[in-house]
Amino acid sequence: MELGIYSFGDIHADPATGARVSPQQSMADLLERARLADEVGLDYFGIGEHHRKEYSVSSIAPVLAAAAAQTKNIKLGSAVTVLSTEDPVRVYQQFSTIDLISGGRAELTAGRGSFIESYPLFGADLNDYEELYEEKIALLLGLNEAGRKEAPITWSGKFRPALDNATIYPRPVDNDLDIWIATGGTPSSTARAATLGTNVIYALLGGAVSNFARHAQLFRAGAAQAGHDAKALKVGVSAVGLIAKGGAADTFYPYWRRVMDDISRERGFSSPNRISYNMQTAPSGAIYAGNPEQVAEKILLTHQHMGHNRHILEMDLASVPQKDILKSIELFGTEVKPLIDAELGTTKENAA
Repeated sequence: MELGIYSFGDIHADPATGARVSPQQSMADLLERARLADEVGLDYFGIGEHHRKEYSVSSIAPVLAAAAAQTKNIKLGSAVTVLSTEDPVRVYQQFSTIDLISGGRAELTAGRGSFIESYPLFGADLNDYEELYEEKIALLLGLNEAGRKEAPITWSGKFRPALDNATIYPRPVDNDLDIWIATGGTPSSTARAATLGTNVIYALLGGAVSNFARHAQLFRAGAAQAGHDAKALKVGVSAVGLIAKGGAADTFYPYWRRVMDDISRERGFSSPNRISYNMQTAPSGAIYAGNPEQVAEKILLTHQHMGHNRHILEMDLASVPQKDILKSIELFGTEVKPLIDAELGTTKENAA
């Protein structure tokens, strides 16, 4: 199984001290994490975009390009690209460029985003929420297919100018960009990824991990029904968590609580508490905070339910201190990964 980390460049005020990391320091911290993740043998480093003051990353490509220049082996991807408010042609060019810089290590994860700030910012109408994504993911995959064939593309749609026998450059290494679809676990998103024959990654935002088993099953069954090789398609899981030798649940709680309080106020949810947090850090829950053995066991339990190929963690939720994140990354690579490899094996089939 592939293990990795992802971040949105969180710059919340620390709930304990009130200190806030500057955007410039956040960028330096992100690159330090990428270098360490590469050094300790993790498989993936992802950057997602937000367009609000609590996050330093609104443009993914420059950060990944900088990480590509400072790493050797780790895969580099978006987590996620809000494709609905982007131009698929430009996105394809940007990630092809990152792929060239990194020697074939770039990936693109396309989604609709959990926040909506980018829609008015870039002139997109929220009433077109579904149509925008449907059209743009189809175009992005069409561009990739044309690239594989080294062929031009002719295309027309509603939300961008038509392409008439256009050849898009540059192309990625081997003329193929690794594209994933991200979803919070809605059946429609699962069915879309299955029909399109793309890899899929599920954001475990809460609840019991076992609830996502049916989505993974639906994805594989739908892909096979659509004529794709379901065994060749990857299923990923993204979640929040932190690892420490003596356990990380107590350390992680105030940071998780800070973000959940903010989201609850914005969206009209009930505020969470320590009881709900403890339910999520239990073996069946969606928060991966603990010591290396606990986190490894929980990832393996998730694998029993979902048979997933990749598991990535957001460790800097609400600006967890950099020293704690770096130690967590080190333990993820040097202690958690060997435990999982020993249980699942390290064959190409398991790592695919």
